Amino acid sequence: MHVLIGLGFGFYVAIFLLSHLLSLALSRTYNSLPAKEKVFWNVAASRAAFGIQSTVAGLRALTEDSELTRDRVRGQEDWSWFNVLTATGFFVFENVALHTSSVVFWSFDLPLVTHHFFALSGYAGAVVWDSLGHFLPMVTLLLEMSTPFTCISWMLLKAGWARTLIWRANQWVMIHMFHCRMVLTYYMWWVTLTNWGEISTHVALPQRLLFFSGLGLLTVIINPIWTHRKTMQLLNPVDWNFGNKPAPLNGGAKDRSKIPVKPHAS
Repeated sequence: MHVLIGLGFGFYVAIFLLSHLLSLALSRTYNSLPAKEKVFWNVAASRAAFGIQSTVAGLRALTEDSELTRDRVRGQEDWSWFNVLTATGFFVFENVALHTSSVVFWSFDLPLVTHHFFALSGYAGAVVWDSLGHFLPMVTLLLEMSTPFTCISWMLLKAGWARTLIWRANQWVMIHMFHCRMVLTYYMWWVTLTNWGEISTHVALPQRLLFFSGLGLLTVIINPIWTHRKTMQLLNPVDWNFGNKPAPLNGGAKDRSKIPVKPHAS
């Protein structure tokens, strides 16, 4: 177990470092960013990679006939254990990156800190109470379906592509993914309510408190706030991660007054 958690942590640290090295060599946009935004850029790339893994795991749990679907409270599979353990490693990485960045750059994002606390605690709990079923943890991973599109949105915005069709198309898909997240949370409430007797019997009280507190915050506060922000960003492209800075435009004002300027590659 500890080996897979360590591998998950190491893999996403490697994605972070690879993103830094490739962006340093290939991206003018990246080289122009302040240090804090470079860290965010590389964390976003790591989240996007984890989002792909999580989407595959979540869709597999929902669509495949397995022990997870046959017993939604206690069912487990080897592949679901792999995802629980590597996800725990990823959330360790995210918390280390978030809190290190907060200390170094004197910043604090309460919704993000809260989200990461519940994510790490929940998956660490699934490792500690190892008789817990993996259906809900795998479906919870599917909430990460939005992260690849969030990563693309932010990187294109920083590159000055926020007025382009490709950015707007990605933004529309991302907003749709956030609405899908909201529907998914309602589905998770339905699963827990229809299996309440078994959950009360087989899921430890601390894990129940963590899960329902996190799901409640996600349903009522975090998901609606993020969905609203992403929707407003489509109408008014600003970087709300860093003080609502307006999206940069490619080329200088003089150049744009003379000839049309195509967005450069980032």
